[in-house]
Amino acid sequence: MRNDHGDETGSGQLLAWVPRLRRYARALTGNRDDADDLVQDTLERACAKSGLWLGVRDMRAWLFGIMHNVHVDDIRRPRLPTVTLDDEAPEVPLAPTQGERLAVLDLQAALEQLPLEQRQVMLLVALEDMSYAEVAATLGIPIGSVMSRLSRGRERLRSLMAQASEPVRLKVVK
Repeated sequence: MRNDHGDETGSGQLLAWVPRLRRYARALTGNRDDADDLVQDTLERACAKSGLWLGVRDMRAWLFGIMHNVHVDDIRRPRLPTVTLDDEAPEVPLAPTQGERLAVLDLQAALEQLPLEQRQVMLLVALEDMSYAEVAATLGIPIGSVMSRLSRGRERLRSLMAQASEPVRLKVVK
């Protein structure tokens, strides 16, 4: 559907953001299934508010704001403890040429150790290429908070990555 200016509106514009929503949700949750659920919940909420679409100036910031709120609500919701049925996942051997993949896994593990507030800002700025003002609007926080969370997050990430790159000393047992 197109508006008077020839711009795409409605569901077409909404669906154009799904890949970026998926990428951010995956980075935020660290789990493909949880990320898909988060995207689904975000899109459901956005569709329920379809009457607001014409007034939305920045669909990306609006959708990421919804995703942020859904994610925070989900974190705050009390849950029953669950047990994974597949306790023993098969270990996939890694070829020696997989150094880049290991570095990405180290980065993902380090990101998951950041406090949620820092991780969200880091991902929106670095992964989604949002400006500080866009991040502030998306998360509903002052721009100064974005800058301080980003600074603390970067410093913590540097520290965690330095720890991950330190060689492990193995003891020789005879």
